[in-house]
Amino acid sequence: MPTQDHGFVALIPVKSPSIGKSRLADAPDREALARAIALDTIRAASAATSVRRVLVVTDADFAPHAAGLGIEVVPDPGGGLNAALRAGAGVAAHTSPDLRPVALLADLPALTPAALDAALGLVGGGAAYCPDADDTGTTLLTSSYDDFDPRFGARSAAAHAAAGAIAIEGAPPGLRRDVDDLATLREAAAIGLGPDTSALLARTPHF
Repeated sequence: MPTQDHGFVALIPVKSPSIGKSRLADAPDREALARAIALDTIRAASAATSVRRVLVVTDADFAPHAAGLGIEVVPDPGGGLNAALRAGAGVAAHTSPDLRPVALLADLPALTPAALDAALGLVGGGAAYCPDADDTGTTLLTSSYDDFDPRFGARSAAAHAAAGAIAIEGAPPGLRRDVDDLATLREAAAIGLGPDTSALLARTPHF
């Protein structure tokens, strides 16, 4: 029976919106859209009852936006997504050793607190990951601190499985639909978007 006695600390890496989500270049305001998507993801994670703490790993560009939500910020050390997650896990292990780290991508505008709680409720004692809607990428990875080994990137679902993580079966669609381009953004919109992304797109003609 999957159990979690102490809850989770969510580690959310956010690339600066000024350079992130380059495949959304056709959007009317790509930078604002990237920021809205990240903020909606962070809000959903922070409202999940199974998440006791949220750490956003980012640079000075996005840090004030995360802090404006009352979220703790860890400086991005550079070196990419996995390096950012390891930095966040290092801080969390030192300050919240009783919590279980969960890496969560920041491009999940259809994520809800209930969806995240449902998925984390399916996690057992070992490493687990949530495949994306295409079953090739990964949107979430959790394990003990000792076993925390993020392998995000191309074909990360296979990489995490090869490292011994178990796929979470039956995860809600809002957790699986990451957004890289306008097509996947429309798929997320069909599930239901968070408030920042919804408000931005409401002002976008012909979305």
